[in-house]
Amino acid sequence: MSNVDPLAEVTASLASVQLIPDVIPPSAAFSPSVLFSVVWPTGKEALLGNELTRDETLDEPDIVFTPMGTPNSGEGSSETSYTLVMCDPDAPSRADPKYKEFRHWVITGLKSPARTSDQTSSLSALKTKPSTTPYRPPGPPPGSGLHRYVFLLFEEPSSAGEFTIPAGSPEYGAALEERRSWGAIKFGETYGLKLVGATFFHVRSVE
Repeated sequence: MSNVDPLAEVTASLASVQLIPDVIPPSAAFSPSVLFSVVWPTGKEALLGNELTRDETLDEPDIVFTPMGTPNSGEGSSETSYTLVMCDPDAPSRADPKYKEFRHWVITGLKSPARTSDQTSSLSALKTKPSTTPYRPPGPPPGSGLHRYVFLLFEEPSSAGEFTIPAGSPEYGAALEERRSWGAIKFGETYGLKLVGATFFHVRSVE
């Protein structure tokens, strides 16, 4: 397995559980360029489809960038900023996703720390702003089965100065009903964000 391209593995994993096309349409021509993982205070990680519990994912996680070769590859520049979103396309269930996508988290202004030539360990993203949509942990309704939770990492536009989501935008809505029926890819298109990375995990509902 050591010769598997980790970037190709991302898209293959997304397709294997139908997150392509359920969240990322084939027309988006998604080609990941940044590898990252999501790590909760419990030490648990989102690892391309592993199953976690709600208790393991209750608190806002950190985003950890994975170094990729030279400092100029992948996330590279510390000047680049990112937006991360987390959503559930299986709301209230995969069999009846009438509220897809449920918006769990939107945070802008993430930055990868500057890398030194001898730095090989993973890099926790710097959170330079409070979340636009506060983190809400998974909460699959009883009896709704297995839910897919996907994180999408977008590169923010570099030409427009500091990227901000305008006040009054739907992404500021934190109430449960305000989080329903959102679209991560449409959100990215609205603000000129470039999808550069993704990962996901599963949580099974209590029966």
